[in-house]
Amino acid sequence: MVAQINRINIYTALKAFVQTFVFLVAIVTKCFAEPTLLTDDETETLMYQIAKPVFDAAGIACDFNKIHILNDMSLNAFVSDGNHLFLHTGTILEVKNTNELFGIIAHEAGHIAGGHIMRQKLKMNDLRTLSAISLIAAGTAAVASGRGDAAMAVALGSHGSLINSMIFYRLTEERSADESAVKYLKKIGQSPIGLENFMKAIEKNNRLSGYEETPYFKTHPMNAERKAFFDKAARENGGRTTSPFDGKLKLVQAKLGAFLLNDDRVLMKYPDNNKSMAAQYAHAIIAFRHKKFAQAVALMDNLIEKQPDNPYFYELKGQFLFEGGKITEAVNAYKKALKIKPDLPETMLLYAESAMELPSNQKNLTEIIGILNKLQIRQESPRGWELLSRAYHEQGRNAQSLYAAAKFSFLSGRIEVAKKQIDKAFAAGADENLKLKLSDLQNQIENEKDE
Repeated sequence: MVAQINRINIYTALKAFVQTFVFLVAIVTKCFAEPTLLTDDETETLMYQIAKPVFDAAGIACDFNKIHILNDMSLNAFVSDGNHLFLHTGTILEVKNTNELFGIIAHEAGHIAGGHIMRQKLKMNDLRTLSAISLIAAGTAAVASGRGDAAMAVALGSHGSLINSMIFYRLTEERSADESAVKYLKKIGQSPIGLENFMKAIEKNNRLSGYEETPYFKTHPMNAERKAFFDKAARENGGRTTSPFDGKLKLVQAKLGAFLLNDDRVLMKYPDNNKSMAAQYAHAIIAFRHKKFAQAVALMDNLIEKQPDNPYFYELKGQFLFEGGKITEAVNAYKKALKIKPDLPETMLLYAESAMELPSNQKNLTEIIGILNKLQIRQESPRGWELLSRAYHEQGRNAQSLYAAAKFSFLSGRIEVAKKQIDKAFAAGADENLKLKLSDLQNQIENEKDE
């Protein structure tokens, strides 16, 4: 009987240890997993327009290049070093209006303003260090006693206290970020009710996933607690639940949904009898995905007729035309988009890629090079440097072509190739200005190597 109890205790301890290990792996995986980023000027611009007043209210610099869309259907958003803001596509598709997005971004701004990112990194370092110490202690205990269960007891005890400490720390941060979010929303005249509504969406999503929320192993306060806090703040603070960006959000949601979800889900939301602009946008993309290029272009023309100053309609029309083999028309569509809004990074890149497919002449090449250099200043792109190298080569400017090729190689991680291209660029007759750029790139490579 005693032996049976010992076996049960060991089994229970082992099960708890495995659960603890899985939890730690989940933390590490979340921190170091390689994300899949989605690039879309329309979505990124809208998220920036929403984030800017919030970040201003928090006293934080807001940079367009630091707004990122993560292709992930879970309901989440987070920030990282350098004030980078990441929004999941699932979150953008789920929100009912921009008031909810204002709230979500305000919460993340609270993390930045509160210095939580650096503190979490320090806390994780403490967790790693103390985990190693606990494992060493566990090994020592096993040697001293000759019993494996003694080692497990030490390891479980140490890890349990570490995890509880980490969870309590994260809960404190999340509550602080919620309080900051309410302050920022009040400053910009937006209601906190959007955050309460988004908590309800998370709660519903959890139920549909078969997940029951419990206080244990949670890094956010309970949804019920947060909903009550935001409800009280909404009654006390007031604020708008609408914004001038609500119409733009509907178009972005239609666009993302049509590209990322299956047809049945999209058509359930936007049936054929729905004649709204958002529905037409979604239907155009579905037609494009099924290679019905003429139908897709016709739908985009209808949208352009309704909003002739919308650059994103011309951009998407350009994509449809290019994929349909109509290169000249695609280039013209991209040109119209850039005439309306000259600083769209993805559109600039798409224009250059399309224009490079046309028969080259000096005028076109000069225009392409100008656009690509402007792009690299606004948002450096490996693909942009690759296209620049091609354009310079076709112009007969070999030193510039080699420099652009070296930049592409460096950003692509091919360091030795980049070094050789730099040497060739120097030998190809680089002028003084280009020599300075080549020297800067050499220094950058050396600094990367040292780090």
